[in-house]
Amino acid sequence: MSKKYFGTDGIRGRVGEYPVTADFMLKLGWAAGRVLGSSGGDRVIIGKDTRISGYMFESALEAGLSAAGVDVRLLGPMPTPAIAYLTRTLHACAGIVISASHNAYADNGIKFFSSGGTKLPDDVEHAIEAELDKAMVTVDSLKLGKAERVSDAAGRYIEFCKSTIPLTLSLKGLKIVVDCANGATYQVAPSVFDELGAEVVAIGVEPDGLNINQDCGSTQPELLKEIVLDQQADLGIALDGDGDRVIMIDHQGNLVDGDELLFIIALSRQREGTLNGGVVGTLMSNLGLEHALQSRDIAFSRAKVGDRYVLELLKQNSSMIGGESSGHIICLDRTTTGDGIVSALQVLAAMVKSGKTLHELKAGMNKYPQRMINVPVTKKVDLDCFPVVQDAVRSAEQRLAGRGRVLLRPSGTEPLVRVMVEGEDAEQVNEEADNLASIVAEAV
Repeated sequence: MSKKYFGTDGIRGRVGEYPVTADFMLKLGWAAGRVLGSSGGDRVIIGKDTRISGYMFESALEAGLSAAGVDVRLLGPMPTPAIAYLTRTLHACAGIVISASHNAYADNGIKFFSSGGTKLPDDVEHAIEAELDKAMVTVDSLKLGKAERVSDAAGRYIEFCKSTIPLTLSLKGLKIVVDCANGATYQVAPSVFDELGAEVVAIGVEPDGLNINQDCGSTQPELLKEIVLDQQADLGIALDGDGDRVIMIDHQGNLVDGDELLFIIALSRQREGTLNGGVVGTLMSNLGLEHALQSRDIAFSRAKVGDRYVLELLKQNSSMIGGESSGHIICLDRTTTGDGIVSALQVLAAMVKSGKTLHELKAGMNKYPQRMINVPVTKKVDLDCFPVVQDAVRSAEQRLAGRGRVLLRPSGTEPLVRVMVEGEDAEQVNEEADNLASIVAEAV
């Protein structure tokens, strides 16, 4: 059964446009409280990123949960994976994240975590949506939920991050530029790397409610590259607005994306004998990653795009490591969800243990040329309903003659159709991508 509000990554949209409104969030808090409270839960934690609308939605959710008789613990600005972790350690029945991840400040959204620090099951999301259709009724005053702030949330999460690499491993001698995207990691990320001994140059750590992901972070790493080269740093780390993604810049100024980071982590685990199962990527993962892993006898599987689907396939395959090209990497042997800081630490640990630079570690994987074009749309579209688009895809695949791939995919979080072409010949890849994007734009 399809969902009315929940997408693949919670509820997300432009602030002030239904359902991303204060009145809806009040009702959502109440509905979630009714469902979670009925299953014996009595405490929900709420965290947010740094966008200005977070204050409004935090208050609305808090009021709704209280009206349903559920206690609330407020974390303030904290990374999404920190909320997943603290939901478990504070023994909450659920965690709520107020964030639109890598989107600009004018967007916002809501994500839920279960008591185990994973995404809510579909049946729970359906149950919450069913409550949203009912009239809101406040519990008796004796049963109203109480709210309080968790003062040591940042310290708890910093210690957790540090615990995901060996206690004896030090980052002393490494100079690292850390870009926090003026987002949720601005307080904790520099501290993690500093406390482990690295020399840290922190940027994107002055959020004002409006500058999250603005000309910085994992989606716009140009400034990070410039500073890495200017500072002669060993590497740069770029996180996104809510801290669940990471990409890196090596000491030569080269971008190291999620596929390459996944490759480095997987090989490090294989060398240590701790790589249980294969590696899970997505339909968007570069062919170079698949071939590089398979040449080293590491099985590779592709899930649908979205961390929810990567996690499902990891569990199905009894695997521990998976992720997306965007830098959303899941290390199930360390935590329950994608975590930019934890993933970066696994790469840094691989560098320290091997004595190699980031540039040297990524050299074992040869990426195929890939071009992705985002085609704006005004509403959700089913590309199967456009014969001209399907004909164009088949023609492109025939011209690639088995030496590449074509993928068309509506975005699950933005009003876009993503057109991706990958192959051995960069010039052909660009031509095919431009042609397909033009056909899609005209058709939709």
